[in-house]
Amino acid sequence: MAGHALSHSPASVRFAHADSHASTGAQQLVSRDEREDHENKLLAPNATRSIGAGTRTRPEEPDAFRTCFERDRDRILHAAAFRRLAGKTQVFVFPDDHQRTRLTHALEVAQVATAVSRALGLNVALTEAIALGHDCGHGPGGHASEDALSPFVEGGYDHALWGADVTLAPLNLCRETLDGIRNHSWSRPAPMTPEGEVVSWADRIAYVCHDFEDAVDARVVASNDLPLMVRERCGTSRAKQISSLIIGMLDATQSTGRIAMTTDMAEALGAFRQFNYEAVYLRPESQAQAASVIRVLQALVEHYAENPAACPATRHLDAAAKSGEMMKMIVEYVGGMTDRYAFQQAVSLLNWRESDLPVGIDVR
Repeated sequence: MAGHALSHSPASVRFAHADSHASTGAQQLVSRDEREDHENKLLAPNATRSIGAGTRTRPEEPDAFRTCFERDRDRILHAAAFRRLAGKTQVFVFPDDHQRTRLTHALEVAQVATAVSRALGLNVALTEAIALGHDCGHGPGGHASEDALSPFVEGGYDHALWGADVTLAPLNLCRETLDGIRNHSWSRPAPMTPEGEVVSWADRIAYVCHDFEDAVDARVVASNDLPLMVRERCGTSRAKQISSLIIGMLDATQSTGRIAMTTDMAEALGAFRQFNYEAVYLRPESQAQAASVIRVLQALVEHYAENPAACPATRHLDAAAKSGEMMKMIVEYVGGMTDRYAFQQAVSLLNWRESDLPVGIDVR
């Protein structure tokens, strides 16, 4: 079906619906230059401006209609690394239909971050690009993959740096986007842009709230298990918690001009996160799951290092290939796997028994 030709319209066009009536009211396109000029008038004084094609490792021609940060966001959305987040652990390995994955986490971070950026007059496209890409460097099995893969990488495997400098490097993203991804973790230096700092807060707000909701749904904890101070300041529902924490950010930033959170809400967020660590992330079942993830991923890396021809990433290398270069490619390949694929490989390549895999994994 090629669409509908309407009697009152030119023969050279088609419409999706036979009764189409929608109209823009104008026949002029809004160019990127015009939209960049609009940014200068609308955004806050220190918000990051979109300029031309942006600063990239490989120079590019600017797009006719999209800003440089909108192009970054679009590239991340279409990247295989972003799609694979759907098969990667957030908290529970191989989650059920309603539990979060790394993909849904990224989407929720983007929602929180863009809500804040929009209210503060920051660059929403840059904020969204950083938020969507911030966890693309995560390996299978959650944060345990960092412990598993670190021994094989000089300087260790940090998902933030790995995501910006390895996983997403082929996309040729703008330096501001890569900086926000590289430095979204609080243990890293502060990002270079206010949008990057918003994502740093939004990441923590999102995962603290939704990880707790998933844990409640899984009956690992109960809503009333939260410390009283957290319940009084943030509530017990995810919607109330996120709203309260966002307002804490907006109030603090409005009063100081800096990306911050009011002390009372920052204390509540810290206590909330500490509760999650003690009751969810570090509970014996979670630690056993993480230990199993580490064993599987390290066994896969070691297998491919001994048999580089069996790894799609290194089978083309000749015998003279440097061991460091080869190991980085193997780690990139294993780190890019989804949970399901990694544990299928453990069964099919290493003859692991399903009973030796992390609880919750379905390798079928």
